[in-house]
Amino acid sequence: MVQLLTPTGTRRTDGDYADRVSHLGRTELETMYRDMALVRRFDAEATALQRHGELGLWPPSQGQEAAQVGSAHALSPQDFVFPSYREHGVARVRGLDLNTLLLLYRGQQHGGWDPFANNFATPSLVIGSHTLHATGYALGIQRDGDVGTGDPSRDRCVITYYGDGASSQGDVSEAMVFAASANAPVIFFCQNNQWAISVPTAVQSPGPIVDRGTGFGIPSIQVDGNDVLASYAVTAAAVERAHGGGGPTFIEAVTYRMGAHTTSDDPTRYRTAQEEESWRRLDPLERLRTHLEAEGTGAEFFAELEQEADELGASARDYCRSLQSPAPESMFDHVYAGRHSLVEGERAWFHDYEAGFEEAE
Repeated sequence: MVQLLTPTGTRRTDGDYADRVSHLGRTELETMYRDMALVRRFDAEATALQRHGELGLWPPSQGQEAAQVGSAHALSPQDFVFPSYREHGVARVRGLDLNTLLLLYRGQQHGGWDPFANNFATPSLVIGSHTLHATGYALGIQRDGDVGTGDPSRDRCVITYYGDGASSQGDVSEAMVFAASANAPVIFFCQNNQWAISVPTAVQSPGPIVDRGTGFGIPSIQVDGNDVLASYAVTAAAVERAHGGGGPTFIEAVTYRMGAHTTSDDPTRYRTAQEEESWRRLDPLERLRTHLEAEGTGAEFFAELEQEADELGASARDYCRSLQSPAPESMFDHVYAGRHSLVEGERAWFHDYEAGFEEAE
């Protein structure tokens, strides 16, 4: 397993991937820490909003910040992301306003944003289905000739994020078959957070999950997902390979979901406090903070960041509570990119149906 920042915050300079991060100094790592800290604060705020009835559901991401932020920083602007529903850290690095995520979980919209504004697709709540979308999009990139040109501003790839539970879905296997067969420029980034809701990884996969990629003929690598440097390094290598025409890569990021699967779930019913505590000692933020402090990052940086996090939390609360219910007919607006006679017929029927209530009054 690739690890470049130990749990005690010591940076390793040996190993095959160390050169991939040698250019990342304290300033770059402070940026990554800032991303991780702000996402964690936003995540806590969104969880609290759900508990107060302001959101219908929320999937917490606490503990998985290093895997998401590290990998996302390794992408080029022209690369495209197909996330699952927990990739809040990736969303921030891609430039999405985190408040936008609340639209989906408050039921305001089915998606919530323009995927092409940040090359960040709207999430799929159907487990694993988006890996097929990712492979299909990667095949399109390949056929557009945007792979292996040697032009770093043109070569593109796709990355798709999902969890260990999704790795058992047939869709993921089908996506890997097509990706391997067509040598598609797609990166499968599996965050093994140890629990598929209440089912442990040992039940989901009797063998190492990383071996599943190898079984499809896809080069595979296992990384310490609580190590932001290692997550960056293995993803950077996969991006370079995909851009150059080398095809797909499978990455298993070993991490831990500190909170519930979603706010509809109670993890105390299926895992122990001892297990949670053992993983809490591997907290990705604490690991990076220890390293930064040893490198000279002062208390002022962390104090200013805490204030920024407080402001972000307040912004999320105000934004969420300011949202007004959308017009009921807006559900028809984005079914297809263009107008469709069937949808327009359904829109007209629904309009008349709603109008019937007004006439009855």
